[in-house]
This record gives sequence, C-alpha cells and structure tokens, in this order.
Amino acid sequence: MTMLKIDGNSLTLDDVLAVAAGTCRVALSDEALPRMQASRALVDEWVRDNKVMYGITTGFGEFSNVHIGRDQLEQLQRNLIVSHAVGCGDPIPKHITRILMLLRANALAKGYSGIRVSTVELLLAMLNEDIIPVIPSQGSVGSSGDLVQLSHLVCGMMGLENVWNGDGHRPAADALKEKGLEPVVLGAKEGLALINGTQMMTAYLSWTTARAKSLMRQFDIAGAMTLEGLLGTTNACDPRLHAVRPHPGQQKVARNLLRLLEESEIRESHREGHDAVQDAYSLRCMPQVHGASRDAIAYVEEVLLREINAATDNPLIFAETNALIEGGNFHGQPVALAADFLGIALAELANISERRTERMVNGKLSGLPRFLTSQGGLNSGLMIAQYTAASLVSENKVLAHPASVDSIPTSANQEDHNSMGSIGARKAWQIMRNVENVLAVEFMTAAQALDFHAPMGLGRGTRIAHSLLRQSVPHLDADRLMFEDLRRTAELVQKNTILENVEHTIGTLE
Repeated sequence: MTMLKIDGNSLTLDDVLAVAAGTCRVALSDEALPRMQASRALVDEWVRDNKVMYGITTGFGEFSNVHIGRDQLEQLQRNLIVSHAVGCGDPIPKHITRILMLLRANALAKGYSGIRVSTVELLLAMLNEDIIPVIPSQGSVGSSGDLVQLSHLVCGMMGLENVWNGDGHRPAADALKEKGLEPVVLGAKEGLALINGTQMMTAYLSWTTARAKSLMRQFDIAGAMTLEGLLGTTNACDPRLHAVRPHPGQQKVARNLLRLLEESEIRESHREGHDAVQDAYSLRCMPQVHGASRDAIAYVEEVLLREINAATDNPLIFAETNALIEGGNFHGQPVALAADFLGIALAELANISERRTERMVNGKLSGLPRFLTSQGGLNSGLMIAQYTAASLVSENKVLAHPASVDSIPTSANQEDHNSMGSIGARKAWQIMRNVENVLAVEFMTAAQALDFHAPMGLGRGTRIAHSLLRQSVPHLDADRLMFEDLRRTAELVQKNTILENVEHTIGTLE
C-alpha cells in the first residue's frame, strides 16, 4: 500500500479518491512538522503568559467576552466538543467521512492552527486503521465551518460515540483500544482547531466533483449512442461552428462525439439527404449543453483544490511574526457557491439526457417501434424507464435551488451570516446520485434503439459501449423485471466500466 505525505499545500483530487477507497496510508510530511511545532510552541507560550485569546483563553461565539483560567483550558476544549456535537439525520457515508478526516488533517498540516503534532497523528492513525467515526449528516450552517460534524469527528478521537464496523457500528473507545491507540485529551486551542473548518462540505464536494468528471464524459458516450440510434446528423459537431464560439467545454464535447461515431455504418447509411435536416435541440445542442456543464465542473474543481489546501480555522497563528489573527476563513461561501453551481451543472446533464430518452421511446419522434418493443400492447417495453428518468430530473430541479442564497443568524446574532455550504454540498451529492440513474436509463434505451439498426456497424466508441451493455443487459424481446436491468446498468455507470473500456479503445475523452 502506498503512503501519501500531506503538507497542507499539495493535495490533489486523485489523492482524495485514493484515501476514500482505502488504497493508501497517510502521514504528515517532514516539511509540515516544524511549522506545526512552531505554531504550537506559541500557543503554549501565550497560555503561560495568560494572554487573552479567542477560543483559547475565552469562551466561544457570544461567550467570547468570558475569560477562562489556565486550570480550566482542557475542560473548555472538551466542553466545546461535546456541546457542539448535536447532529442529526442519516450518517455521512463512510468513504466521504474518510475524505473529511484527510482534509481536516491536511488543513492542520499547514501549520497555522497551533495544534499538537500528536493530535493530528492520532487522527491519521484512525484513518489508516479504518477507525472511522459515525457522523450525522445534518446540523451544519456552513460557518463557523462545519462545527457539528467536525465535533462528532473529534468525539471519536476522544473515545466517545461510535465508529463504523462493517455495515454496523461499535463504540469508538473499543476500536481505539483494540489498535493500541489512546483517546486524545485536548489541550488549549485544539478543540477549536479541529472543528473550525469547511471539511464536511468539501468532503462531499470532492467526491461529487470526481464523479461529475466521470459522468460528463459518460454522457457524451450515451448522447453519441442516442444520436446514432435516432439517425441524427453530426453536422452540428463541425469544428468550424465551435471555433467561432470558443467555449472550451463545447469544443471538447463536439470532438468527443465525432470520435465516438467514427466508422459508424449507421451514420453513413443516411448521410445523403438527412444532413440537410436540423435535429431536435437535445441532439443538435449536445456540445453547447454538455459543454457548459463541463466548464462549470472545471470551475468547481478549481475552487475545490484551493479549498482543500487552505487553512480554514480561526484564529490563525503566524509563527514567523508571533501573530495571532482572528478572521473568517471558516466561512463556507466559496464552497457554497461552487456546490450550488455543481448541482445545477449535473442537473442539466440529466435534463437533456431525459429528453433524448423520450425521443427514443416516442415512436412518433423516433421512427422506431413505440417504446422500443416489437410487440407493443402485449409488452410495455421501455415506457416506464422514461418515467423513472422524468421523476429523477424533476426531483433534481427542486434540489438545484441554491442553498447559498439563504442565511440564518446563529450564536445570538454574533454569527449573523452563514453560508449553508454544507446543505449545498449534500444536495449536489444527491443530485449526482440521481443523475447516475438518469444516465443509466439513457444507456439502456440507446442500446435497445441501436439493436433495431442491426446488422449495420456502430461507431468506434459506441460499439464498445453497446457491447458492454449487452453483456450485462440483454436485448428486451418481451417484458421482464426492468428493475434489474436498471440496477445492472447503473452499476456500470457507477464503476466507470463503460467509460474505461471506451477510452481504452479510442483514447481518453476530453
């Protein structure tokens, strides 16, 4: 198993995915240690001098004007954690919690938080030993960071509450003891350093962004199959069109569609005459719609990479100048806006996909058998598969309402503007899960539509996709339990099976 060394500055999305999957171990880099030790030494010095410092020798939020004596500083930090661990709702999925742990450790590794090295090493030991706290997903308002969820994380470090054990849970204290790990006793500032940050929202957003990067290419494959199945034209992918409206995503999608449909006998069969006809927007405007979502996803990734390598707690300690600065780096607004944008971008990929599915099952629009069944009436074919896609895209339209435009004051109006980034990130994740199934419906439907054009050959990319789909889901001759067809197709989407095989054959899609 490989070792990932974190320094607070160079974490990548690939690193995040490796940790989520448990395929690497994590340790602090040699460069991180002296920075962390220097900021911690300042905290210890200021505590000895009885300096008044927010959250270190004072209470929190509205209680920032209450001074706490040196003999109560450990109790202050413990009280902070147990009082703030008030989450509810379904647990954060385990793989996303693994990301959360990595991201919090990486932020602390920057060396501006004044936390002991040993405390962060315990967090990483838990991650490496797969001792993953069970964290409720609801309760964060996105500033002062994801206080609720990060407090539940620290409860696990303190030997409180539960950790994951397979599909069930077990006491954190038992899991720590089994691996020879001592629960942390928090020192001055450490509780605050651990829970002030955007790591819950960025954990969700990291996973969803990685999935979005895969899904956007898979939608190009499904769209190419549909274009082929509906005897559409590739004229709208002409590079001259896209050169005069040079949005990067638009140009990439047009090139992808042309590559996927190279060598298509179906495409060649109707080139004469049909190319003068304009296809419906869901076919003709794939480069523009898919491309706009691609550009949005690229923007979100830029924001995310900055955020996962940022110091996001408060106050921050600058050891080189002996300064403690109180500010608002915990505020989740940059992530909140990005999460909303990502949800909208994914929802639009599904919207246009469902419209293509409708065209395939609608005999009046497709020229194919109604609902893609040869014995309509006795059989319903793919009629209800389109209903499912319609249901999901309608749900996405509700979920795509931005969370970031909302705010509600907390802490007696001291914290009077909150980002709701955690809600936006959770919504984007739910939209992504819905989108995977909308895509699966289009893949299923496009494969069935292409069957009716046999024995003509498919494009270089679309034939690989069609072949893989038919290995998992046979042609629908007569009605059967469609739930299983959708489940198997969705699994191909979630595991990137179609994408990886297509790219292995024709090269990586843009």
